[in-house]
Amino acid sequence: MTDAVTVSALGRTFTGPGGQSYVALADVDLTVERGETHGLLGPNGAGKTTLVRVLSTVLLPSSGSARVLGHDVVREAKAVRRQIGIVFGGDRGLYGRVSARDNLLFWASLFGLGPRAAKRRASELLEELGLAERANQPVEQYSRGMKQRLHLARGLIGDPQVLFLDEPTVGMDPVAALEFRRIIRDLRATGRTIFLTTHDMAEAEAVCDRISLIDGGRLLLTERTERVGDLLAVGDRIDFTWTDPALIDELRVRADVATVTGHGDLPGRWRLVPADGSSVRDLMKVLLDGGVTTIEAAPPRLEEVYLTLVGSRGLEV
Repeated sequence: MTDAVTVSALGRTFTGPGGQSYVALADVDLTVERGETHGLLGPNGAGKTTLVRVLSTVLLPSSGSARVLGHDVVREAKAVRRQIGIVFGGDRGLYGRVSARDNLLFWASLFGLGPRAAKRRASELLEELGLAERANQPVEQYSRGMKQRLHLARGLIGDPQVLFLDEPTVGMDPVAALEFRRIIRDLRATGRTIFLTTHDMAEAEAVCDRISLIDGGRLLLTERTERVGDLLAVGDRIDFTWTDPALIDELRVRADVATVTGHGDLPGRWRLVPADGSSVRDLMKVLLDGGVTTIEAAPPRLEEVYLTLVGSRGLEV
């Protein structure tokens, strides 16, 4: 069985004012397995949307190749479009003065569904995405979260095997974003392949099986979400609360301690990073013996890996 998405040495260059070239994608190699939720994580301007536009046949590549479900995105663009759904977000593509139901019926007709099939599919999606009770209201009365769910319904109208979601929760309030992520997890259970772009690390950790990090148009790594920290050797850390500077000074000179730094906004909060090969358990015992009672040990979060690779530019925790 072929992978859902395969990208080889893909490049995309734009020509700006004055004839100057801008490289948006450079030699990108990527494989997305069937049935996985794959996150493309990077700061604004990293190349995320450009890659989605190439994979969804909206934009031609300048070099290299890409295939979706075995079909070349340039030579077999029509075959690709028949099997994908795209959610770019924003208000573009929504007809605000008509109802959500009529929006979906219109898009279903463009996709080639007959009247009866279109009505049935629209009703199914409105129910699944929690829009049924307000399906006959004008879309201009919808909240940002509701509009984005309607965008998702449009992307699902043709029952696609691969779904592209480009920054789907941007601009949502926290409650709406959590609900949208729940919907994404439910979609994963249907066996669809989901390719999600985001600069929100909490979102990537919450819904993605694997993550690719991109910056400056170049892919930095691809790995299972829970293994990203191991791959980069970003070690476990111990967070603790203590106000006696003597213990902090003692810890900083130990051979089994890499760093001890202030952490968070509250005074007395510290983060200890063990030296390579050192035992977290042994260091926790040192803290307990020193009188520390508030201790939390945990593996590195995705935000720490992200900072290690690309710094804080465009970071959203």
